[in-house]
Amino acid sequence: MEIFANFPLWSALIAIVFAQTIKVPLHFIATKEFKPGLAFSTGGMPSSHSAAVTAVATGIGIEHGASSGLFAVSCVVAIIIMFDATGIRRQAGEQAILINMLVKDFNHFVSEAKGWKKKGEYEKQKELKELLGHQPIEVFFGGLTGIILAFLLFPIF
Repeated sequence: MEIFANFPLWSALIAIVFAQTIKVPLHFIATKEFKPGLAFSTGGMPSSHSAAVTAVATGIGIEHGASSGLFAVSCVVAIIIMFDATGIRRQAGEQAILINMLVKDFNHFVSEAKGWKKKGEYEKQKELKELLGHQPIEVFFGGLTGIILAFLLFPIF
């Protein structure tokens, strides 16, 4: 039953749910396109990864103090995760966009070539997921979301 009193854990979980849920109305406001699937997808504004790691680090800082070793470890892990979200994961998404374009161009070429239509539709492929990482602004607002939520939730716990 101690897990129900773990403030940093609950701060992180609530931050994840909040960040994932808020993506749908923010996307609708920005594009006028309703995409409820964004709540269960990676990438987008705000970063739920950043919200989670900053909420847990903030929660640890509130409970154990900013000078504690536990807070230091949680901050370093948060920085690494947020750096990864804007670096490696974002680049993987950019590569997925290019690969998907190449596959579409190739499939178009194949469908236009004489004789290839007789071979069936084996060239259909599933597109790679392109929204993997985050732009720096998405990570910033995800981190800010986590910090604010941790401070708002602390009096409840």
